[in-house]
Amino acid sequence: MEARTNILQVLFHLIVMVLAGVHAMPVPTNVPICTASETAQYSLTFTGKWTQAAFPKQYPVYRPPAQWSNLIGVTHSSDYHMWQRNEFASNGVREFAEKGEAWTIMKEVEAAGERIQSVYGILSAPAVMGGTGQMNTEFEVFARHSYLSFIVRIIPSPDWFVGVDSVDLCDGDHWKENVGFTFSSPNFETMPQDRITQITSSFPSHPANSFYYPRLKHLPPIAKITLTKIKKTNQIISLPVEPTQSNQLPTGNEIEDTLINTPLDCEVSVWSPWGLCKGKCGESGVQHRTRYILMHPANNGAACPLLEEERKCFPDNCL
Repeated sequence: MEARTNILQVLFHLIVMVLAGVHAMPVPTNVPICTASETAQYSLTFTGKWTQAAFPKQYPVYRPPAQWSNLIGVTHSSDYHMWQRNEFASNGVREFAEKGEAWTIMKEVEAAGERIQSVYGILSAPAVMGGTGQMNTEFEVFARHSYLSFIVRIIPSPDWFVGVDSVDLCDGDHWKENVGFTFSSPNFETMPQDRITQITSSFPSHPANSFYYPRLKHLPPIAKITLTKIKKTNQIISLPVEPTQSNQLPTGNEIEDTLINTPLDCEVSVWSPWGLCKGKCGESGVQHRTRYILMHPANNGAACPLLEEERKCFPDNCL
């Protein structure tokens, strides 16, 4: 019988990212060679964790509400990249991230497979119609094409997406069993045209950025990916409850996968100019200035400061 064993946990406490133009794909050097003799099958589960509690700032509740696009991915060799952080996006990635249109990116994938035989398989999973929920798919890898890449669009957004770039599932002569990767943001496309960039709690630094939480060191998890190796066996082996953390990441980047209520501080406008001085001639008067609330606090964030201020003055239009 078949049993899914040895979970390959890939946690994406995801990074929202931004796009850019067409990029060249450099030929890698000193790439480890996979000598695994058999193919391997994996199941992939994408779990959305984009909640109003974790991301209260400008969280989309309607027209349209928070949701995830379908997943598009490929298994490939080391000389191919679907997308890369800090590199320009291809036209296909741009169209998918901005509009959700997959035609161009699929043509790019097919062309790469025909030209340099770098793409082995294409995988997809249905959209998640909400900020939380799951999508599932299965795929196969083998020694020549042991890498996985995919992209999922964040809806609504101008061009934000989450995904992985070239995760190698092979380790020498065998397939990896227990590996974890942790991320804490999305990707996006800057205007004017620039490179694919990771969104963090402090970048972009504009207060209007929906993911701008300068009090946080890392953004909360926005999604999780679980890769489970499917293996033929006559015995069902129990799966570990906790994912294995990646050795590639410092412990400071590890984020517990718990219910998170991100504090949202109150944001107010700048002060208005001082108003007219009101008072009798020859005596001190009072003048006022005001400001208004841009963002109400949530989840025990800092309360709003005073919205009106006054000071003493002396009328200057007395006769």
